[in-house]
Amino acid sequence: MYSVTKLIHFCYGHRLLEHQGKCRHLHGHNAVAEILIERPKLDARGMAMDFDDIKAVVSLWIDSELDHKTILCAKDPLVKPLKDKGEPIVTIPTNPTAEALAKHIFDYARGRGLPVSSVRLWETPNNCACYKE
Repeated sequence: MYSVTKLIHFCYGHRLLEHQGKCRHLHGHNAVAEILIERPKLDARGMAMDFDDIKAVVSLWIDSELDHKTILCAKDPLVKPLKDKGEPIVTIPTNPTAEALAKHIFDYARGRGLPVSSVRLWETPNNCACYKE
């Protein structure tokens, strides 16, 4: 099996509903999404996948849809007032944990036809969550 990994750096804010610690408050992260592509054979160019192909699909989407946005659970009571103030809000159906964001990115990449094996989301240099099927 051959594999390549693309790292995508981005910044986002969030808060976690039902959390007892300080993550219940709005705060931000300098995140790194680690996209792992695996294939049993190399293509005609001798690649599992060209890094630019991953960038064209996933990195551009992250830059436009997640970078410098506040990501909140759709049921978070802050969604409406922040949107009303013109803040860039992204909602997802669940708490915007590192695990949920890793799956969100994985689902997007898979939905665009990339043979993604896993997505790790590094929320800090010491903490990451991974989603894989």
